[in-house]
Amino acid sequence: MSDAPNNVLSARALTKTFLSGDGRIEVLRGVDLDVVAGESVSVRGESGSGKSTLLNLLAGLDAPDSGTLEWEGSREITTERRATFLGIVFQSFYLIPEVDALQNVLMARRILGKVGKPERERARQLLDRVGLGARATHLPAQLSGGERQRVAVARALMNSPRLLLADEPTGNLDEHTGDSVIELLLNLCAETKTALVLVTHNAAHAKRTARQLFLHEGRFA
Repeated sequence: MSDAPNNVLSARALTKTFLSGDGRIEVLRGVDLDVVAGESVSVRGESGSGKSTLLNLLAGLDAPDSGTLEWEGSREITTERRATFLGIVFQSFYLIPEVDALQNVLMARRILGKVGKPERERARQLLDRVGLGARATHLPAQLSGGERQRVAVARALMNSPRLLLADEPTGNLDEHTGDSVIELLLNLCAETKTALVLVTHNAAHAKRTARQLFLHEGRFA
């Protein structure tokens, strides 16, 4: 168990290798990371430095070769717990094209079971908060890239997660739209006391978080 009870996330000595031909490539070489409740942390690094691999490990979507991961002091990383503890914003949005913005936000809740009036109201409130209240019935194809990412942010916050992971959330957006999405993401996380780990290539966006880390050759420099 972690000796820091206010840590939302604690990772110790995470390593990860991948097969390449007859050998293995070391992607992560002993990464330590603590994130406290409500804190924002950015992770930068060169392409291939292991940023996305690290995020997959922190999300419990992949297992490290060695090391430990705790969510709020517990090593129990299950699919059900992930749905309530964690929100994820991806570079490519991953919205369901056949359903509208409101239903895309609600998909995060449907994983946990039945959706009722309170859940629908929360989804509408989140769309209002990201500036898309009037676009709730629009399909993803009817939304701009920035609007789709805002829907994805609302979806990530639907279940009131303790931690939000964002993997290059502005990578498919122009500079102005990307800046507005980062502004929204940081403000929403601050308002809801949601811890944020932001993986980004953008130095200006990284500087806006409370703490900045740089991943180099599989370790934090």
